[in-house]
Amino acid sequence: MARPFGIPVYISPYWFVIAGVFIVIYANDLASTLHGGIRFVVAAAFVVLLYLSVLVHELSHSVVARGYGLPVRRILLYPLGGVSEIDREPQTPAREFLVSAAGPALSLALGAAGWGLTKVVATGTIPWTLVRQLMVANIIVGIFNLLPGLPLDGGRMLRAGVWKLTGRPGTATIAAAWAGRILALGLLVLPFYTGALSGGDLVSTLWVVVIAAFMWVGAGQAIRATRFRERLPQLQARKLARKAISVPASLPLAEAVRRADESRARALVIVDHDSKPIAIVNESAVQATPPQRRPWIEAGTLARTIEPGLVLPADLSGMALLDAVRRSPATEYLLVEPSGQVYGVLAARDLDAQFAGV
Repeated sequence: MARPFGIPVYISPYWFVIAGVFIVIYANDLASTLHGGIRFVVAAAFVVLLYLSVLVHELSHSVVARGYGLPVRRILLYPLGGVSEIDREPQTPAREFLVSAAGPALSLALGAAGWGLTKVVATGTIPWTLVRQLMVANIIVGIFNLLPGLPLDGGRMLRAGVWKLTGRPGTATIAAAWAGRILALGLLVLPFYTGALSGGDLVSTLWVVVIAAFMWVGAGQAIRATRFRERLPQLQARKLARKAISVPASLPLAEAVRRADESRARALVIVDHDSKPIAIVNESAVQATPPQRRPWIEAGTLARTIEPGLVLPADLSGMALLDAVRRSPATEYLLVEPSGQVYGVLAARDLDAQFAGV
């Protein structure tokens, strides 16, 4: 939608749906003071200004992050707020704290500015109504985001504190994420404690449930992302490689499997007349072939041709290995030494197993 400070801003298509709902709800609230179509115009103006405030909130995160040399991919506005997609974590706990605190600080500053304007604008007018509602909204957004639990800004500030104390960012993320889950459960209890359900305030209760679900899901994503990063250093192509044997394409599948079992290999590589690897036999296809049919099927018929993207250096590890696999999705990859010699075969299912339970 725009590029303030060179940062692309995107709006989720669902935003327009929720914005329409907000306009109708707010217009109904204004029915006692405004009449006709003007109340919908005022409601629409409030919703637009509210999300501009959210954009300013996210821009503050992004600008501070870029000041520390962190790349910002984009800002995304969605129905319940916005997110600044920063490609790298801050280098220190202090920078993490400052990047996180920038958003709530600016929201509270906008709330304070709104309070000042309410003293200048004539009371009871449409501009006064808009300014007052924006003041309240920004103060609520600022205070709510300071709650100490991920995915809120206060959760990232808590993470920075735990990171500073323990020196372990992963532990800090898990602690802040569980704090976020506790807050989410607390929000679910709130309607019962305040009597909102018995009072029939179902709309407010529904919003509380939606926000609690958003916090729970966001905290869960933070936990999974942390576990993912913790497993990256152990992700090495050499350790995951399967021993492979070379066979000609015309060899019966039964004989190819027998030779692999005899060599204790778990992969079959098809070679040409010059012993050059040209294809990898698909493990799933072999398993799906009944043993009684294997003597009559050539191994090459169950193989995928080795394209350039399916040949990976055996020394790949961590994120570089995942990026290489994502660029060329397949079930098996040929791993080669720097000299070009075949080291083995990497099966995608073995790679997936490393992240089981994440």
